[in-house]
Amino acid sequence: MNKDEALLLLKSRGFKHTDKREDMLDLFEKKHGYLSAKEIQTAMKDDYPGLSFDTIYRNLSLFKKLLILEETELEGERVFQFRCTTEEHHHHLICLGCGKTRTIEVCPMQDLSQLDPDFKVTGHKFEVYGYCKQCQKKAAGF
Repeated sequence: MNKDEALLLLKSRGFKHTDKREDMLDLFEKKHGYLSAKEIQTAMKDDYPGLSFDTIYRNLSLFKKLLILEETELEGERVFQFRCTTEEHHHHLICLGCGKTRTIEVCPMQDLSQLDPDFKVTGHKFEVYGYCKQCQKKAAGF
């Protein structure tokens, strides 16, 4: 998903185009990783000084409902990023420093049916947290 696809989807579903929505989507396009509501508010405060968390969360919920964004939790906080365009089964490496993600094709859950053949798995989520090379260098002082 990208900003242009998201705006077309919103329009096709009958939702109004607003500058706030477009600017929020622009943040996600530039970030290439997860953003929290607080990060969104901070980034948009100069252009929208009265922007409330209610407005941000309403739009995040809408974007999630329309499958524009996906959500996870990092260190107890809900964070969002553009939904992956690949429909194939995959997982993510997530940097705790900058929030960037990388897709991994390996699934450690493939053999789960061997644990309990009577249990039907309908879905799962597997995320690996750590620090990307750039964030490791920052932490080391380079």
